[in-house]
Amino acid sequence: MSHPSSSEFDIIFAGGGTTACVVAGRLAACDPSLRILILEGGQHTLNKAAHVQPYQYPTHVAPTSTTMTLYVGNSTPSLNGRAPMVPCGRCVGGGSNVNVMLYTRAPASDFDDWGVDGWESENLIPLMKKLETYEVQPDRPTHGYSGPIKVSSGGRKLAVCEEFIHVGTTYHKRPYAEDTEDLETCNTYSPWAKYIDGTTGRRSDAAHNYVYNQAHNTNLQLWVGKRVKRVIFEGKRAVGVEFTSDPVSCPDADQLSSTVRASKLIVVSAGAFGSPAILERSGIGAEAVLKQCRIEQLVNLPGVGENYRDHDGAFLPYFAADDIDTLDPLWRGEESVLQENLLQWKVDGKSLIAQNGSDARIKWRPDDDELEAMGPAFQPRWKEFFQDRPDKAVAIFGVFAGYAGTLMFDLPPRNYLASCCYTLYPASAGSVHIKLGENGKEEIDFATGSLDDPSDIIPLNVGYKRVREILRRMPSYRGEVPAGHPYFPEGSDAVCGEVAGPVDLNAPDIIYTAEDDEVIDKFHRDNCMSYSHRYLGTCAMKPRADQGVVDARLNVYGVTNLKVADMSIAPKNVGTNTCSTALLIGEKAAMIIAEDLGIDCKL
Repeated sequence: MSHPSSSEFDIIFAGGGTTACVVAGRLAACDPSLRILILEGGQHTLNKAAHVQPYQYPTHVAPTSTTMTLYVGNSTPSLNGRAPMVPCGRCVGGGSNVNVMLYTRAPASDFDDWGVDGWESENLIPLMKKLETYEVQPDRPTHGYSGPIKVSSGGRKLAVCEEFIHVGTTYHKRPYAEDTEDLETCNTYSPWAKYIDGTTGRRSDAAHNYVYNQAHNTNLQLWVGKRVKRVIFEGKRAVGVEFTSDPVSCPDADQLSSTVRASKLIVVSAGAFGSPAILERSGIGAEAVLKQCRIEQLVNLPGVGENYRDHDGAFLPYFAADDIDTLDPLWRGEESVLQENLLQWKVDGKSLIAQNGSDARIKWRPDDDELEAMGPAFQPRWKEFFQDRPDKAVAIFGVFAGYAGTLMFDLPPRNYLASCCYTLYPASAGSVHIKLGENGKEEIDFATGSLDDPSDIIPLNVGYKRVREILRRMPSYRGEVPAGHPYFPEGSDAVCGEVAGPVDLNAPDIIYTAEDDEVIDKFHRDNCMSYSHRYLGTCAMKPRADQGVVDARLNVYGVTNLKVADMSIAPKNVGTNTCSTALLIGEKAAMIIAEDLGIDCKL
């Protein structure tokens, strides 16, 4: 898969992330004679420890990491003047090779709500099954058992997660279910499966399971460190791409442009940030954006870069008991613990190496008391979107055995817990465009939209209180790390700090004053973040008149031989960690392209 002399291919993929690997891999397996090229700005992930050992995922968001790109959004009053930062996969396999490996799937109704012919859930469920080997339970009707992506419970069960489920089903009074990824169940405590191979203990990702496993096929080419600048057209027909060496992945390479041609198809697959930028640099987009960048317009598509959607969340640290298993020693690099776990992992794929730290969660919908606590500002959103859709959760609550957040290296070496709360269907939307900076160089004009809608912060504020109550009843709880929580005023019952142990299961909830509520609100506006790998929508699959960019067969409006295939095509948000949706879009896109090319692709 090295860089050959050929400059002519059948299909070129501009981007080598999760979806691109699925599409290219499926097509190559169906027709090995297809000359396929994947151009990826990042580097290889093949058998690299940081990508195959599950516990290592925090390394990808370290300040020195080159496996992710950090996009900085415009400062906004909704975030108290903060400029939000969104990390995005920058390597072969994209998000599937750097994410937290949390396995969730959107309810079937999410895809029906898209309203796109051929993308209804009844057409997609067979593909959801096709892509996975569900090792958690046998004979579940909506799961697959022979696909390339392995889903398991990981290498070792974590007791704190069992505590979370016990408190959730007793104190929080929600039921328990083994499988809440059946495409309809929610508001139920359950184990949290992972994209980890249950036999080998390795991360199960798109790169290794769709592309690297076809190294024998010399017609499937993967060129790394290559950043696609634009699509080349002859008239309105896409015939090739222009690319340069990526300055981060290849800092010493010259930045001269090169071109390659495709006889059959160009597929832009660079994600919610990269795909609209490539289209705009190619002259496809809104007139005002292109004019500011001095780009001649080829097609007027004002929807390019619009409809940016994400999930908002908070990841908070707690002190934990000394005698429990957490991933903290591994994340700190304690040599004796690391070597012991590595030895076991190499023998049978078990140990904490094959863990991400979280075995339990709930896809949460508020009960009557919680809904009342959410106040009048949330009621219109509840009635309009959630009330009559019982399969749609408002947020996900979960617990991690260990803390790998932004304070990680400032905390004393001991055991920690972390809570997560992130919303699934924020009403707010943003945009991603290119622009010319004052120095004449291209920059990103990125408005996250985060918390712009008044209803979006309310589930975070209420969720903070509820998850805190759950954790303070867990036997392993030893208090909150104050630096990672709201700073409540002195004398408040809500003040955070270390404690000797949990409260009783039936203890009264903390009572928050109006001032406390303001502190929580401010904390989230100051600190809430994108839950990485979840952004979508910027090349939406909608009617052109409705700011659509691609049609139901992923064709870019106004040109030929050009498709987009990645999370940017999702027209509406999905209630899931979106790796599952990115894989699904890849399987669907492979079918569409195979049909277009007259290839029998039933793998």
